Amino acid sequence: MMCRWWLIALFIAGLIVPMSEAEPLKYPQTKREDRVETIHGKTVPDPYRWLEDDVRKSPEVKQWVEAQSKLTQEYLNAIPEREMIQKKLTALWNYEKVTAPSKVAGRYFFRKNDGLQNQAVLYVMEKLNGEPRVLIDPNLWTKDGTIALGGTSVSDNGRYLAYSVSEAGSDWQTIKVLDIDTGKPLADEIKWVKFSSPSWTTDAKGFFYSRYPEPAKEAQFQSLNKNQMVMYHRVGTPQADDVLVYKRPDQPDWGFSASVTEDGRYLVINTWVGTDHRYRVTYRDLSEPYAMPVELIDKFENDYTLIDNDGPIMYFRTDFEAPRGRVIAIDVRKPEKANWKEIIPQTAESLEGVSIVGNLLVANYLKDAKSQIKMFTPEGVFVREVELPGIGSAAGFTGRRADLETFYTFSSYAVPPTIFRYDIITGKSTVFRESKVAFDATNYETKQVFVVSKDGTKVPMFITAKKGLELNGNNPTLLYAYGGFNISLTPAFSAGVVGWLELGGVYCVANLRGGGEYGQEWHKLGTKAKKQNVFDDFIASAEYLIREKYTCKEKLAVKGGSNGGLLIGAVMTQRPDLFGACLPHVGVMDMLRFHKFTAGRFWVDDYGSPDNAEDFPALLAYSPYHNLKQGVKYPPTMVITADTDDRVVPGHSFKFAANLQYSHVGDAPVLARIETKAGHGAGKPTSKIIEELADEYAFLVKNLKMSNVK
Repeated sequence: MMCRWWLIALFIAGLIVPMSEAEPLKYPQTKREDRVETIHGKTVPDPYRWLEDDVRKSPEVKQWVEAQSKLTQEYLNAIPEREMIQKKLTALWNYEKVTAPSKVAGRYFFRKNDGLQNQAVLYVMEKLNGEPRVLIDPNLWTKDGTIALGGTSVSDNGRYLAYSVSEAGSDWQTIKVLDIDTGKPLADEIKWVKFSSPSWTTDAKGFFYSRYPEPAKEAQFQSLNKNQMVMYHRVGTPQADDVLVYKRPDQPDWGFSASVTEDGRYLVINTWVGTDHRYRVTYRDLSEPYAMPVELIDKFENDYTLIDNDGPIMYFRTDFEAPRGRVIAIDVRKPEKANWKEIIPQTAESLEGVSIVGNLLVANYLKDAKSQIKMFTPEGVFVREVELPGIGSAAGFTGRRADLETFYTFSSYAVPPTIFRYDIITGKSTVFRESKVAFDATNYETKQVFVVSKDGTKVPMFITAKKGLELNGNNPTLLYAYGGFNISLTPAFSAGVVGWLELGGVYCVANLRGGGEYGQEWHKLGTKAKKQNVFDDFIASAEYLIREKYTCKEKLAVKGGSNGGLLIGAVMTQRPDLFGACLPHVGVMDMLRFHKFTAGRFWVDDYGSPDNAEDFPALLAYSPYHNLKQGVKYPPTMVITADTDDRVVPGHSFKFAANLQYSHVGDAPVLARIETKAGHGAGKPTSKIIEELADEYAFLVKNLKMSNVK
């Protein structure tokens, strides 16, 4: 052990530098323009507008990205624990991941990742527990795994598979067709598809899909998406021969989702105009060659999600006169509301989704953000509730009316996924496949607490930690949330979360207003002028964790992605004193220009529009980019985005990071981690996911001063 006087001597010699006097990071010089706009009479500066330019086309932006990435990687590579963290995450990730099988024409289709494959592989079995056969292995498409297999759709006779392909995480998809018997792709190639899934006609001759007009080459990844059209593609023909089925040139902002009913009689088109579940419904009788489209629901007022039909009677999940959801039947021969029939009434729980399998309605409810599955007859008579293993999420229950079996997956934060086969006749669940992960799940527990927000609203929060956790106010804690777009966060397994737990951390998820955990009322309480409720709920959740001695502000990290990235940007500008570290992912950071890029215009349902004088004050009040204040000591922050994100364009994060580095004082690092050849998150290869998490956790280990990390 070194004696104290030797330490003093080294200090005097300048060989030991105290942390408070360590040389601060030298951020890249970022051009700051004197750009000001007047919006609704308010003067608004926008000094980093130039960072909105596409990095693929702007040498200036590319140079800025490279400089930021160099600084960030040098910082992260200097953290001694980073290599160990990446090895630990890699070991945890190296387990077999399998999706619940779906059954079509007697064949079982599922995806499987052996462990560390960049992309999951699609398999087919000719019988249950038969020998799996590879249908599509996207890992063969590129060495770095950045071309991903998207959605798939099997023709009713089990002969063809329509599948989508996306590159570098883009929302743009190309649909292709595979002959399932031979495993060989056909020549069919459908381009300029976005926000659409193919739906086969029952004769398997072709499918319906939605596409946009081909954009100008220089605007593929930033231009607004308008004038979507429903098309029909016949297998074996070029896309140029596809038939236009439905469009509304008088309404360029409308989008369309088309599906064929199981009996093949109707094409049902849900028309949407934003992110809210408010749909117009149009149908066309496919048994009549010259039938015209018929408007069944002609206003954007409520959710009408088709479940299935019995001839002319269509079943919908709706929030019409039921903000938490119910099931109704509409006879298209008597479509007036007076003739609508309630099948499953609204309950205290939120009805998330409904399917029909084995001639039973399978209703997936959320009870305080936990899954609850109930089954009913088509007449609405309660049959039984599916017994689930505990607090967690159940997903699956797909199939056909004649099926006598279905499959579902159950998992929780520290409970690896288990696939169950469910017998429709007996109501019995049996384990079909279990995941084997290299950690002991019995060491951990998840509990649910209710936090009182600023206005007295009770907000649920899940807390996962080692059993017997000492509430000493000193536990490194990661708080995650989303709070928007009617999306519910339910307990689900992630090897990344386990990686944090194994580092000695506590993991928390808050179910904020703006989500769908308690139905449409809960959602609306976190939108537009009420968006501040979302931030208040999150701040209250953070304060609860500190007050109840789970952690302290110096040990509390916060994380969110997309709308959740906006959340982190907003709360760190409102309460920079409350957090020990911040990880905003792919966030919507400029609330005055989000509607000018790609899918941003759809988000006005939740946020309101900056072009609307009534919405503008609330947006400006919390816009993260605009609310950074010069001279404030902000928490250690790593802004995370991807250079090819065409959902939330990276300019949001670029501008926020630049303004944060300009405004921030103090030694706490504020960095930008910019992934290459990656998009908003979907389809990201395993290698990139692990690297990103290793960087995040290394950043937290250093800045939360986590000791004894092994």
